[in-house]
Amino acid sequence: MVKLFKLNLLIIFFSFSAFNDSVAQTVLTNAFAHNDYKHKRPLLDALNYGVANIEADIFLYKNKLVVAHVLPYFRKNKTLEKLYLQPLFERFACQDDIYSGYNKPIILMIDVKTNASKTYLKLKEVLQKYQSILTSYDNGKITERAVTVVISGNKPYELMEKECQRFAFIDDNLKNMTSDSTKNLCLMASAKYSNITSWNGKQPISILQKLKLCEFIKQAHTEGKKVRLWAIPQNPTVWKMLMDCGIDLINSDNLEKMRSFFAKKHAAPFIAQAQ
Repeated sequence: MVKLFKLNLLIIFFSFSAFNDSVAQTVLTNAFAHNDYKHKRPLLDALNYGVANIEADIFLYKNKLVVAHVLPYFRKNKTLEKLYLQPLFERFACQDDIYSGYNKPIILMIDVKTNASKTYLKLKEVLQKYQSILTSYDNGKITERAVTVVISGNKPYELMEKECQRFAFIDDNLKNMTSDSTKNLCLMASAKYSNITSWNGKQPISILQKLKLCEFIKQAHTEGKKVRLWAIPQNPTVWKMLMDCGIDLINSDNLEKMRSFFAKKHAAPFIAQAQ
């Protein structure tokens, strides 16, 4: 039985790393795989591109956390556990990192589409199984591990604030950030791009628009929160401006486009060790 388990881990390891045959992999620390589950191979495609921040939408459906963008009637077997948590756990078991030599957590953002409290209680139960790889909060102390789970969408603020121990954090509202004096609940802050600025990159951005954007980012950073804007123009000119303002994550469904953008040194990627 033990031999069979080890064999399965080896098979999983090589399936993850075959694309990277003895070549060091670039980890895109500022790339955010929006709606990752829509790719042909959820999670695996993002990992192959070296993306360090990945999003999945979930519904609580028949007591399962089903990954889907709309009501999951036909996706009952596409669970968060099967598509994301279990593969990440097995990858870590094979190589002691998500990316070889990369010792920072990757972010798994979970966008909750159903009732915040009910969905979180089920999520909490599932996360317990994978606590050995998850960043944790324990009585005021945060311990970083291979994967940091961040909840967006319907967020159970009050429920999570009362917990002394947990394996998830919250994506705050960038335009109306909560008072989090201990900096232990909200590790990120996000907003829709058009709620901050209307600039599309086709003409120079006004000084006032850029200052407004930079101020939001600066304030979030003061509170120790990473910043992401969603529904951003898929325009490298806009992306560069966002990076110039200090944004932490570039949000896109297009993995190839992000890799190409970061290859032009708009950020300093991490080069993972060759296997």
